Amino acid sequence: MEDYVYVLDYLPEGRPDLPPYKRKPVVYGIGENQFTLLELVPKPGVTINIGERLYVGKDAEKRKKIAKIKGRVNYEDLTPTAHGELPYIILDIVRKNEDRFVKFFNEAPAITTRFHSLELLPGLGKKTMLEIINERRKKPFESFKDMDERIEFLRAPDKLIAKRIELELMDPNQKYRLFTRPPVPKTHHHY
Repeated sequence: MEDYVYVLDYLPEGRPDLPPYKRKPVVYGIGENQFTLLELVPKPGVTINIGERLYVGKDAEKRKKIAKIKGRVNYEDLTPTAHGELPYIILDIVRKNEDRFVKFFNEAPAITTRFHSLELLPGLGKKTMLEIINERRKKPFESFKDMDERIEFLRAPDKLIAKRIELELMDPNQKYRLFTRPPVPKTHHHY
């Protein structure tokens, strides 16, 4: 369960691709914790901004703008606006939760004897992976800046993580998921 989501898109008039009688206000958001893509029902009369962080947890009293979570959606269910906002909002979440992702670099395990989970980060090859492992053995990383300074060819570790999260969300057939949940099965469509 996600307690907070970041708004990817808000359609106060509902989805334009639905017949008018079926249109209801809708919010698309991404969860802060597991990057769950969600369709949300806003409370009547609220103002919602793209990029806004909203509480959607169990405590109904704390929910100021969201009436209910309609359900999980997949990347292809999102609007073009949501697709456009996604990379920026993921990067924002990664930066706001730096400790959690630095911990990933400090603790990421090998997947097999020949393949390490760090290698799943786009653009990170064996050489950089080995350098990260050697450096973290000496002393755990304290921040993205610390990593930048200690690993010669590592640039913007926050962007590597954000790009990986985006790939996991976009590609339902990812074999390995480091940060996201598997996509929603396509048995029932919510339109």
